[in-house]
Amino acid sequence: MKVIIPTPLRSYTGRREVEASGATLAAVLADLDRQYPGLRFRVVDEQDRMRPHVRFFVNGDAVLDVSHPLGPADRVVIVPALSGGRL
Repeated sequence: MKVIIPTPLRSYTGRREVEASGATLAAVLADLDRQYPGLRFRVVDEQDRMRPHVRFFVNGDAVLDVSHPLGPADRVVIVPALSGGRL
């Protein structure tokens, strides 16, 4: 499946869009870490929980758990939280 990588994590992949496989979001993140070592730790913690500053979307819908099932045609987008600045 296609995984869209945000700019802050592209130092791991070198690309905006990569391919990964897995039946769950956790499995896809493990596959990404196999291909791009260190990437997974930036988005989930040691207890396999999503880091609070990262959001995942599958086919445009927010996913709140790494056990979320995925299909081979799904599109995963990793989005870092934005903060700071002035209004």
